[in-house]
Amino acid sequence: MQLKASELVLNADNSIYHLNIVPEDLADTIITVGDPDRVPVVSKYFDTIEVKKGKREFHTHTGTLNGKRISVISTGIGTDNIDIVLNELDALVNINFDTRTINEHKKQLDIIRIGTTGAIQPNIEVGDFLLSERAIGFDSLLRFYDAKHILDEALQNSFMKHTDWSKDKSTPYVVSCDHDLAALFMSDEMHKGFTATNVGFYGPQGRKLRLKTEDENLNAKLASFDYKGLKITNLEMETSGIYGLAKLLGHRAVSLNCILANRSTGEFLTNPTVATEKLIKFTLNKLTE
Repeated sequence: MQLKASELVLNADNSIYHLNIVPEDLADTIITVGDPDRVPVVSKYFDTIEVKKGKREFHTHTGTLNGKRISVISTGIGTDNIDIVLNELDALVNINFDTRTINEHKKQLDIIRIGTTGAIQPNIEVGDFLLSERAIGFDSLLRFYDAKHILDEALQNSFMKHTDWSKDKSTPYVVSCDHDLAALFMSDEMHKGFTATNVGFYGPQGRKLRLKTEDENLNAKLASFDYKGLKITNLEMETSGIYGLAKLLGHRAVSLNCILANRSTGEFLTNPTVATEKLIKFTLNKLTE
């Protein structure tokens, strides 16, 4: 079936609408970062760079490191942006733009998020690294897709009961990383985490400037949740969407996080750039060793 112009939206040069790249611009191994300014911080370590393109917050550099072709793409903040990025990445490798038809044989991408996050457990120190083995999404993104078969409903329901989750909020969903891809990055330097993906930076993460939050005890409830020894470790804004859409589309994904803040102790890393760049170098080394 041919996809309509309103479904598969392309630019005049036949590039995908938001990412503004064509299929040959994309490597099979993709690093995602939130901040467009972090794209060159990653790609400066490449031996060669063949593609530099950007549109809005979505910037892409593709090159090689130690003979491995890698793309680094900025997503911007939030799972609404992840919906755009993951669907368009999949379209680039699994849809024929000329015929507007889905390819019979599907390609699998490896997607590695390098992000920043705040810990909510006191034993996780600022500057530490954390790999999200699972993510619980407080957004509603996956509720718009046929996704129940990839979700951990028992864990989700236990969380909702523990937190007395408001019926006026989106129903949380729990999804896991690709464990084979995650194994590449496991080391003594890496915490194993259960990440909460929030829909905002302030109220949804319990920050109060001038506005009161609906549940003043939410972060304490998150930190005290325990499901068969599994505890929520950190807060950020993209991982659940990446994991959910990657699984639905047949790709492998893992989220690697640098701890910039600890909400339980009130600490914030004094030099986040140094720690984030250390995680970048760690990731590139693991991908190419």
